[in-house]
Amino acid sequence: MTRDLLLVLGILLSTASQLRPDNAPVGPGEVCLLIWIGLTLGHQMIQRTARFTPAFSRLAIFWLLFAAAQCIGTLAGYAIADVHDTSLFMHDVIAYPLLAAISLLSVAGPDAGSRLHRIAWLLVTIGSAIFALQVAQAWELVSMGSTDPWYWDRLRGWSENPNQLAFLCAILGLLSLHLANVAASAPARIAAIATAILPVYVGRLTKSDTFAIVLIATGPIFIALKLRSWLLYQPKLSLRSASAWIVVLALPLLSVSAIPFAYSIAADAEGLAKEMAKGDAQETENTANVRLAAWQQAFDRGLESGMLGLGPGPHLPIPASIIAGRNASSGEPKAMEHPENNGTPNFEAHNTLLDIFTQGGLLAVLSLSWLVGAAFLLTFRTRLEGLTTLLCGLTIFTIFHLFVRPPVFWLAIAICLVAVQGRKHSLPRAWS
Repeated sequence: MTRDLLLVLGILLSTASQLRPDNAPVGPGEVCLLIWIGLTLGHQMIQRTARFTPAFSRLAIFWLLFAAAQCIGTLAGYAIADVHDTSLFMHDVIAYPLLAAISLLSVAGPDAGSRLHRIAWLLVTIGSAIFALQVAQAWELVSMGSTDPWYWDRLRGWSENPNQLAFLCAILGLLSLHLANVAASAPARIAAIATAILPVYVGRLTKSDTFAIVLIATGPIFIALKLRSWLLYQPKLSLRSASAWIVVLALPLLSVSAIPFAYSIAADAEGLAKEMAKGDAQETENTANVRLAAWQQAFDRGLESGMLGLGPGPHLPIPASIIAGRNASSGEPKAMEHPENNGTPNFEAHNTLLDIFTQGGLLAVLSLSWLVGAAFLLTFRTRLEGLTTLLCGLTIFTIFHLFVRPPVFWLAIAICLVAVQGRKHSLPRAWS
């Protein structure tokens, strides 16, 4: 239980960049994760319970391919004399092995299914408590030292930017939906739905357009998946009864989805431009073109490397419009001014596949696509509608942001892969 709490706290606090000491590379979240890795490794060595389950094998294959792609990319970058930011290069060199350890150790052992289910409950409950504390700080009900919970009128909590907080809210909200979907009793189902309230509320306060899109899209996706399962795999259940249960389960989600839907209808072209542009360049007039240009440049850089990549770290120059906006005396919060303009290409395309393409080339893109695609097909075939919806939400977020570095992303993938194994054993043979 102690190790589970360490993992959950590490996951939740890893996005709390403002809690890190000044100029420190790690904070409380990273410390918790490092302690958890050490304790879990020691436990596995003593108990000798690790085994090559399908989930462990898939993750091990992915990380081997991904590591090979990053190494090949580094050699290709060296061969063409590519200039890069060494500090950000080393950041990814250190981060990726730690993420690999977290994902692999989380699925190790014969009890991975029950353990990750328990961790999922801890994640959504403790996450709701932490969100409540951040909201209380935002409304000046409590004080949290030097942390600033607002970026202009967007809530960022303890994170450096609102998009980090929005991503965490999206995962926790959709994970609550999964727990409600597989709950064995009505009280557990109600408790799971209750844990989705604060993630949805906080996510809306971040004013992340991507979060709004996820909220709008995942409601119909879940309903369609649930209707498919009830109609195809439960022939004894009447259509009227199935429809009634769909309405009961979907009503809370549809209620909160109506808010961003109304917002999206009322928003004008400027709102769309802000979504298409990098969120921390709001002061520029051509924000819609910034991201499109970055996407094109990332694709060109990937082709320039012969689709082998250029190694870990970002590889795009900071757009001139963003540099000009920073030089203006706009009073922009300092925490949102990263990356620094140090003369090296240290800007990201803010698209997961394109950023991975610039790092590890086509091999990295194919390996990540294979892992996420396999998880999607497995959850879809085993009728884990909540987890399939979760993967759809993750995919939407990765279109507009690079989100393979947050540990919560890999924990979500691990939960999907392990839950599938337990689900297969509980299904009738004809359905498994």
